[in-house]
Amino acid sequence: MAYSCYITFPTTFFAIRAESILKKESAVFKMVPVPRSISSSCGTALRCKCEDINSIKDTLLQYELDLEGFYRLKEEGFKTPIVEELDLND
Repeated sequence: MAYSCYITFPTTFFAIRAESILKKESAVFKMVPVPRSISSSCGTALRCKCEDINSIKDTLLQYELDLEGFYRLKEEGFKTPIVEELDLND
């Protein structure tokens, strides 16, 4: 059982800006296409360790970046991932 956490953005502009900010902050993350199990629309998401998602969210909010959603995916081989939407609102 592997868990990954994802942050989605309202537009590609915010995803690119997030990548730039987090590189400066030396955060551990990867920009990936939004998994189909989260949304069938095109777009870019940020994937990170679940234990890092709150600190990454807080960093992005300090820069007043718009964020869309927070998700945890449980991936088990070729089975359909189990998606849990996270409520990270303060």
